[in-house]
Amino acid sequence: MPDQPERTGAQGIELIKQFEGLRLARYLDAVGKPTIGYGHLILPHERFAAPITASEAEALLKKDLRNAELALRKLVRVPITQQQFDALMAFVFNLGAGRLRSSTLLRYLNAGAAARAADQFLVWNKAGGKPLAGLTRRRQAERKLFLS
Repeated sequence: MPDQPERTGAQGIELIKQFEGLRLARYLDAVGKPTIGYGHLILPHERFAAPITASEAEALLKKDLRNAELALRKLVRVPITQQQFDALMAFVFNLGAGRLRSSTLLRYLNAGAAARAADQFLVWNKAGGKPLAGLTRRRQAERKLFLS
């Protein structure tokens, strides 16, 4: 779509970094998946025996963002602003394109109801069926960016 950003902007990258945090050594994420850097899920063929540098973490983030950007651009069928794209990228980076694909958020957005779509960010604040403070803050920040 021509009226749609193609890359995550500085505000989106900063939002993702803020909520993912930077961990230079391998760790298990909240659901027990091996992770490193800014929330990079370690793939079966990848080996991170030693800690990585901040610049390596940045490179992994940009690679991960590129895949998510391509997925997002296929899902959104209406013109959006850079801020909307960035907010959606933070959502997709955290939850995956599949969750956005099946969401009411995307349905409202593609129907031209951006304000209703913005409110849908707030629905995605639960893990194990219970609201989490960190996810609530993240979704509020994504919504705020989306509406800016």
